[in-house]
Amino acid sequence: MQLLQLLISGVAQGCIYGLIALGFVLIYKATETVSFAQGDLMMVGAFSGLAAMTLLGFPFWIAVPSAIVAMGIFGVLIERLVIRPILGQPAFSIVMLTIGVGYVLRGLITMIPDVGTDTHTLPVPYAGEVLRLGGLVIASEQLVVIGATVILCLGLFAMFKYSKLGIAMQAASQNQLAAYYMGIPVRQINGLVWGLAAAVAAVAGLLLAPITFVHANMGFIGLKAFPAAVVGGFGSLPGAIVGGLVIGIVESLSGFYLPEGFKDIAPYIVVLLMLVLKPNGLFGEQLRKKV
Repeated sequence: MQLLQLLISGVAQGCIYGLIALGFVLIYKATETVSFAQGDLMMVGAFSGLAAMTLLGFPFWIAVPSAIVAMGIFGVLIERLVIRPILGQPAFSIVMLTIGVGYVLRGLITMIPDVGTDTHTLPVPYAGEVLRLGGLVIASEQLVVIGATVILCLGLFAMFKYSKLGIAMQAASQNQLAAYYMGIPVRQINGLVWGLAAAVAAVAGLLLAPITFVHANMGFIGLKAFPAAVVGGFGSLPGAIVGGLVIGIVESLSGFYLPEGFKDIAPYIVVLLMLVLKPNGLFGEQLRKKV
């Protein structure tokens, strides 16, 4: 029963990692660039939901979709105003730019008086409730995280499989030049991908907030979501979720059964093993290049 309790906790945490890793993979597939601003976009999404509920007085069921939509628009603006002007530059430049974007977002939040320097509780209607199944106790926050992740993954699967927008995104991620010649607006698609990644990050932030509270440094969890993307395979959307679950479960088990401190390094040990045994990740594609 104790092992099952740890597994459920690990799955819930792994879902958060997987959602942030989805943002990494979405942007990488569209632009072949790694965005290290995903964790901080998650943090801004959590603060957006908090502001909608506490400052604007929105009820939970309106504040959550409002924050997600707002972050989607914010992601599109970041791509249009910050990322697009330097497209064509070396990938290292764009990566450093995303790191800078993350620092700027964290700094701006910290500068807000009585907000950025404090820790806040997100007022959700399911806070503190538990489900008891025999000797098993499951927090409602964990159930919501798992359920919301399943629903979001099914929604993304349906979008990429059946909608014209999703098919256009897949085409642009495979070959941008060919997609452009076929009439697909690649630049607009890239902006929408950034918006979608920011919206998914906001979902992760709103799901994580009732568990770890809302604070300016909560975006550092993105450093553990990056190993999830590597483990699952950087070009695979399902792999991002599976990699997140692997990292979450390993972290949960190592935090209980291994000495103190192993929990923090466990994700990176898993990444090192994966890079040695299967460098492309669990679902990564085997790519070859002729020279």
